[in-house]
Amino acid sequence: MNSYLVRQRNAIAAGYSYMVSSVAGRPVTKGMPLAIGAELTNHCNLRCPECSAGSGMMTRPKGFMSSALFDKLISELEPYLYNINLYFQGEPMLHAGFFHFLERCVNLNTVVSTNGHFLSEDNAGKLAISGLKQLVISLDGMDQQTYSSYRVNGDFEEVTRGIRNVSEAVKRNSSPMKIILQFLVNMNNEHQIAEARIFAHEVNAILKLKSMQIINKNDFVKWLPSQKRFSRYDNKCNSYTLKNSYPDRCARLWFNPVITWDGKILPCCFDKNADHVMGDLNEDTFRGIWTGPKYRIFRKSVLSGRRMNDICRNCTSGLRSVI
Repeated sequence: MNSYLVRQRNAIAAGYSYMVSSVAGRPVTKGMPLAIGAELTNHCNLRCPECSAGSGMMTRPKGFMSSALFDKLISELEPYLYNINLYFQGEPMLHAGFFHFLERCVNLNTVVSTNGHFLSEDNAGKLAISGLKQLVISLDGMDQQTYSSYRVNGDFEEVTRGIRNVSEAVKRNSSPMKIILQFLVNMNNEHQIAEARIFAHEVNAILKLKSMQIINKNDFVKWLPSQKRFSRYDNKCNSYTLKNSYPDRCARLWFNPVITWDGKILPCCFDKNADHVMGDLNEDTFRGIWTGPKYRIFRKSVLSGRRMNDICRNCTSGLRSVI
């Protein structure tokens, strides 16, 4: 069957399953996911304090995804997928086989998120002609002091030089790849948003402002910006809670799972430490896991009381009026 029709039929089946499940309050799974996140590695060169990998709070093993495991994953899911994100925790460009993974995804809308420390002229050129749809580069400040207050061990000059390398490579190769500069708004950098907009314009990039997720309960005062629209949390009686009504549904569980570097299937990108493993690709097919009992039980738990799941308490699904 035509690949376009396969994807269309699957999208309809997945959408129908999600709608019926949300209304009935019981999980129905007819289609395969429309998008996935694949963690090439959970190693990172930085030590960002509110990142599970960088802060050292992650307790699961670290490693690099094998090409064989990735090929197995893509072979099974490529007919159904529209998008794939080649990142989760860690820095994907640390993987020695990074460009192999890009080549394997040439028929998919592929997104990579990087901290920007590996954007040499050579790598920038390879990215520009790789077929990558979007390159998201973290830029959380407009000088070394501000930038490194969060991106600990980061080099502002190296990152901005790398961004310019990519911008020039995109222009030189007439590449359709979009450059997204992600600016994690916090107390230290919110005064530099206007400057970041100017820089983004200079390098033909899109500036994306993002509210900050805080995983250390003692650090809210340290990071939360003064402008409330940039914060996903409310302070009520000296207790910070997510601005979320936690509706008892979540599209991620029907459309967008995450696969860790060692083949564990996770319900979504908020399960940083892989505390809710739905199955292991080394032991089963993706379809077997996707439609299996663990997934069914977890979907049911969200439909019957989402706020009771620990990974849902910092989730932005259903969150309104916040970037």
